Amino acid sequence: MPPKSGVSRTRNVGYDDDDVYDDDDDYYEAGEDGAEAGDGMTADDKEQMRVGTMQIREALGEMSGFASDEQIQEALWHYYYDIAKSVTYLKNKLGIAPKQEAPRQEKAKTASRFDQAASVADQNAPATAGSTPKKKRNATTNGEKLAESVERLNVDEPRVRSKNLNVVDEFEKSGLKRMANFVVVGHVDHGKSTLMGRLLFDLKVIDQRSIDKLRKEAETIGKSSFALAWVMDETSEERSRGVTVDIATNYFETDNTRFTILDAPGHKDFIPNMISGASQADFPVLVIDASTNSFEAGLKGQTKEHILIARSMGMQHIIVAVNKMDTVSWSKSRFDDISKRMTAFLTEASFSEKRITFIPLAGITGENVIKRVENSAAHWYTGETLLEALEHIELPQRDLQKPLRLSVADVFRGDIRSPLSISGRIDSGTLQVGDVILALPANETATIKSIEVQDTPVDWAVAGQIPTLHLTDIDPVHLRQGDMVCAPNAPVKLVKAFTSKLLAFEHVLPMPVEVFRSTLNSPGGIRTLSARLNKFTGEVVKKKPRIIKPGEVARVVVQLERELPIEEGMRVVIRERGRTVGAGLMENVA
Repeated sequence: MPPKSGVSRTRNVGYDDDDVYDDDDDYYEAGEDGAEAGDGMTADDKEQMRVGTMQIREALGEMSGFASDEQIQEALWHYYYDIAKSVTYLKNKLGIAPKQEAPRQEKAKTASRFDQAASVADQNAPATAGSTPKKKRNATTNGEKLAESVERLNVDEPRVRSKNLNVVDEFEKSGLKRMANFVVVGHVDHGKSTLMGRLLFDLKVIDQRSIDKLRKEAETIGKSSFALAWVMDETSEERSRGVTVDIATNYFETDNTRFTILDAPGHKDFIPNMISGASQADFPVLVIDASTNSFEAGLKGQTKEHILIARSMGMQHIIVAVNKMDTVSWSKSRFDDISKRMTAFLTEASFSEKRITFIPLAGITGENVIKRVENSAAHWYTGETLLEALEHIELPQRDLQKPLRLSVADVFRGDIRSPLSISGRIDSGTLQVGDVILALPANETATIKSIEVQDTPVDWAVAGQIPTLHLTDIDPVHLRQGDMVCAPNAPVKLVKAFTSKLLAFEHVLPMPVEVFRSTLNSPGGIRTLSARLNKFTGEVVKKKPRIIKPGEVARVVVQLERELPIEEGMRVVIRERGRTVGAGLMENVA
């Protein structure tokens, strides 16, 4: 169904190896989101459905009595309001195609007015230049003629025209605030969603009335403390389980910066979703629970894995939010101990110490989130608040002049005017309304009908932004999470083997692995360990090592079972049996 208003969500569509691409029809199953056609529709949806129902009944003629309104509307939703396909679907599904009549009933075989019109249209249709005339054939059923006639009556949508803007010039003249996207990472239950809910509430992005409503809903299931977390955790599954499952997105802005929050799941079962969020971010905010034993448990769990994935995505700055300091009475020794141990780990993971910022805070009460802590026990801290640290962080350079590269984070139904939409971060280049884009690995083109950035319609978007693109001229089966969108004249190569500089998180040797580029992935294997490299200079330390230890860097050759769009300079995550064992930077593709 059309996406809900409020917090935007990158859904885990669940395109696994044996999922929808084995049978295209599975993708279109009505009720996919647990709702019947027509549920939760906008006024435009209802009008389109009403008109479509009338058109189908007219097309079915005498046979329209065989189909209920509910069945017709299901077909319309199923086929994106395509009248011809809906008619054919209904006739086949309901078995209402008329049987061949006996000779004594010859009168009943008189063509309907609809079929007569189709026949006349066919006879009078001018031949297209360079085309070969079709051979005449007898239609086997009235249904075939009916579907063909309806298709002829469809009015082609006007072609979307580009304004041919110089987007780089437009961006430079626009005076837009700087753009920052950050992913919130950390172990499960360390308070990531609650902290972001508090940040949005204190900035008045979420009002008191909304929080009161969420608190009342949370109290009904005995989880009143979860009200702030529910600002980000929107689905019933997340609320009942008390954990984030998908990437939730929200926005806020300050005087200088427009921020996009990507709240990632902390549970180990949802690491692929965390990878999706990390692939769209400029830097991570790592949330650590300062409570007794919680920090230690998290470091053994997803805290470590999330840090390594974030660093492997090329992120160089990190903010460490030491949360729940109120539970340890704002103990300076506890904060210093966590900071010391985390600094050692982060520098080992190749973060520079000068690019690590530690903030003690309490998400549930809002202390040191946007307002300085006033607790007398915290007099020792005179540094930045979380909001100040976000404002002052250094952002990566935007590659506006390079060819377009956009990683698809979500594919979903838009509205009636644009029934197919995608969203994702622009890694490099620019795009504008009217541009033709190429989707890989399907190798299919589409036209950008309209663009939204942070829920606002715009004419263009640039590297670093996470736009929603409303598309036309492409079948939905050709798009999925993790796909690469690029310019047709500068495509990314589809490869089944590559050489990569690999940072090992676990012991690595020639073995089967799963390779992730964003959420697009392929089974494969590390075929060769070519060399172990100096971690800082990249020089060869040892050729053809037998094994690579955690923390070491190696040059490896990886073979994939299916093609992925990868090029030099891109980053991939290597996983094996549910564990992240390393991260690679592409050197050569083949």
